[in-house]
Amino acid sequence: MQKSHHYTGLTDAEVIESRKQYGANILTPPPKEPWWKEFLEKFTDPIIVILLIALTLSIGVSCYEYFSGHGGVSTFFEPIGILIAILLATVVGFLFEQSANRKFEVLNKVNDDTLVKVIRNGNVCQIQKKDIVVGDIAILETGEEIPADGELLEAVSLQINESTLTGEPVAKKTTNPANFDKEATYPSNHAMKGTTVMEGHGIMQVLKVGDASEYGKVYEGAQIDSSVETPLNQQLDRLADLITRVSYAIAILIVVGRMIWYFVGLESGFNWILFGGFLLKTVMIAVTVIVVAVPEGLPMSVTLSLALSMKRMLSTNNLVRKMHACETMGAATVICTDKTGTLTQNRMKIYDTKFYGSEGLTDIIKEGIAVNSTAYLDFSDKSKVKALGNPTEGALLLWLYDNNINYLPLREDAEIIEQLTFSTERKYMATIVKSPLLGKKVLYVKGAPEIVFSLCKTADVSSEELDRQLLEYQSKAMRTLGFAYQILEDDKHYIKEGALFNTDLTFVGIVAISDPVREEVPEAVKSCLDAGIGVKIVTGDTSGTAKEIGRQIGLWGENDNEAHHMTGMEFAAMDDKSLIQRISELKILSRARPMDKQRLVQLLQQNDQVVAVTGDGTNDAPALNVAQVGLSMGDGTSVAKEASDITIIDNSFSSISRAVMWGRSLYQNIQRFILFQMTINVAACIIVLIGAFLGTESPLTVTQMLWVNLIMDTFAALALASLPPSEKVMKDKPRKTTDFIINKSMWKSILGVGFFFVLLLFGLVQYFKHADITSLKDFSPTDFGKNFFNFGAGNELSPYELSLFFTIFVMLQFWNMFNAKAFMTGKSSFAFINQCRGFLFIAIVILVGQWLIVSVGGEMFNVVPLRLSDWAIIIGTTSIVLWVGEIGRFLNSRGKY
Repeated sequence: MQKSHHYTGLTDAEVIESRKQYGANILTPPPKEPWWKEFLEKFTDPIIVILLIALTLSIGVSCYEYFSGHGGVSTFFEPIGILIAILLATVVGFLFEQSANRKFEVLNKVNDDTLVKVIRNGNVCQIQKKDIVVGDIAILETGEEIPADGELLEAVSLQINESTLTGEPVAKKTTNPANFDKEATYPSNHAMKGTTVMEGHGIMQVLKVGDASEYGKVYEGAQIDSSVETPLNQQLDRLADLITRVSYAIAILIVVGRMIWYFVGLESGFNWILFGGFLLKTVMIAVTVIVVAVPEGLPMSVTLSLALSMKRMLSTNNLVRKMHACETMGAATVICTDKTGTLTQNRMKIYDTKFYGSEGLTDIIKEGIAVNSTAYLDFSDKSKVKALGNPTEGALLLWLYDNNINYLPLREDAEIIEQLTFSTERKYMATIVKSPLLGKKVLYVKGAPEIVFSLCKTADVSSEELDRQLLEYQSKAMRTLGFAYQILEDDKHYIKEGALFNTDLTFVGIVAISDPVREEVPEAVKSCLDAGIGVKIVTGDTSGTAKEIGRQIGLWGENDNEAHHMTGMEFAAMDDKSLIQRISELKILSRARPMDKQRLVQLLQQNDQVVAVTGDGTNDAPALNVAQVGLSMGDGTSVAKEASDITIIDNSFSSISRAVMWGRSLYQNIQRFILFQMTINVAACIIVLIGAFLGTESPLTVTQMLWVNLIMDTFAALALASLPPSEKVMKDKPRKTTDFIINKSMWKSILGVGFFFVLLLFGLVQYFKHADITSLKDFSPTDFGKNFFNFGAGNELSPYELSLFFTIFVMLQFWNMFNAKAFMTGKSSFAFINQCRGFLFIAIVILVGQWLIVSVGGEMFNVVPLRLSDWAIIIGTTSIVLWVGEIGRFLNSRGKY
């Protein structure tokens, strides 16, 4: 029996001094950025930066043309269009993230006003939790939250729920060094802030408070801005650099080339006024190239793609809080997952029972389980009855419930005479009751099977057989309990000085209890491994349990050894350089502390890995925050959810593999849009470049280009983003962070199709200049070829010819959108067309929009209505872009077989 002591605690003067030296027991809240600052951060996107530069240049040119009298108000349409593109891309993303953040505003609420009992000035008194200081003597009782970190001075049957820090629900505490658990995450004689007393009571001396506590470190780690750049941002950065360099190079080429052209062709004397006019026009052409080269629709398309995926992923139980996480999940190369609640059901369950010498559920077994327990069942939701209290004891009551036995009448009808609660030292619990079932007093005992068996004088199983059975269960990382009873015929004392005394117990049997693996997890883990994604289990549980769970989900096999496993103590003892060489092979990190998980994530990132982290406890928050993608569980703690990017509503690992599929499919959709848009930009840039040296004006007006680059591109982005995810992407390996977003096959398509468009469109301009076309029925292929190289002066294009040119230009892009849809699928554009109704609807909207603009756009778009016969000819002839693509895809598919 543990000896009691007299404690005087701190004096008032000592409390003031301690608070001055060590601080108050308050967690420092993180500074919150104002909404306007969060909005301005959207303008740091690399493509947005290019657009802002283009906007500045465009405003300058428009102001010059307007104030010099060379143009009207319409000259400002271009900068207005670019401004709209910028605002749409930034505002949509900002509003979506603000909406998601509002759902999380209730999180991270810390209650510092709860009253706790302490000893001060020799008296027991109550103070607010925030007023506790280092050196205080705190009294711990069942159901209370530990107010600070401290060392236990007394511990009576003390069990603490440490799941907020380690992920594991039960930690047995003691002050007896002989009973210390050497593998425990935190010392057996320490209690940590934020954990909860489940059973027993104790007295603790406070060692650390507030931010200095282990919980405080976790909380602080969850708030640190990791500033990890996402793979998509890195790739868009490189794309922005490329666009900037190429557009500036073409602009410089135009200026230098036209200057050389001017001086070479200078026949009469040099005239400063004429040269100034020519130079100004040259600069304006160069600026036009820069503006045309910028994909105005790209930021909006990426935002729309992310926003649409953000919404649709909710249907697969992925609540996305931060928009970038939709795509980043697809780039993940490693998933660090906790065990309890993610891989397992986080619900202790009876796996097997061995009751010797009895068949079925006897009265002894039923009553023994019901009365010799401190747990309860919550029947408020009949569809999901929950255990309250010790999860192991709760599993026993749930097992009775599954066998149609309600424990409560059994417990209420039996009068408890005396009880010994479970303690780490005894390793058993005993209860003496007046049994209404047997009509006698009965002593019921349960606890560690080997201890309970040693107390028994009668048993229908041998010690060897029992040891063999226990070893089998323990090899599967299961908890075991043994049961015994004795019918008491006299009034002797059988409990004396906190232990059983003078008993004649009969051994009843054992039960094996496990936290079962979720049914869908092994298949989901296999899906991730097949997709080239490494899976690592990081848990606060024991090595044996972690390995067994790893075996059950297909992660740990016969060929695995200790090179693939580490404990938290081993991990903490190694330096970063040694760990970096080791972590690539690591599969399981057991007995891990919260900051171990964060350190593992950061080391993996130093190895150029894209890391996704799953977790449901406060202990997971630092790692969730620092990872490229943090995935919290739907029933996880508020701190974990606050630190995460995505919340898995159904707590299932299979939802994580679906998130990977969504992310990879989304990345392909963004690539498809870039393929579509860059083809337009390449064609437009080359046409402006050719026109700069031939002295021809662009046949496309500013408003027409705005329709193509802004409105049509936005619709195209919606169409391509609406494509359903493909399970085929799970067969691919993760892309490298160093990969360029435009791959080799995309370059071939962009340049090949872009140059084809240039040749066709340039040929049309040349043909229209030297022929008077009033209907495409009069089109002559012979004259088209003859005039292609006719650089002599021709007629200005008529309004009808300009309308024909504009419509042909748009329809070429329209059919190329279907090629972009089929890109990287290896299938026809018409494959799975019934699953792409959104794509078809938007394609029809673009077609109808073009018809409306040409039919009623008038002077604003510099167009006149076209004949229906010409519409039919244009739609039919430009569709060759699609049919050539279809033939190419057919030949490629045939070549694979």
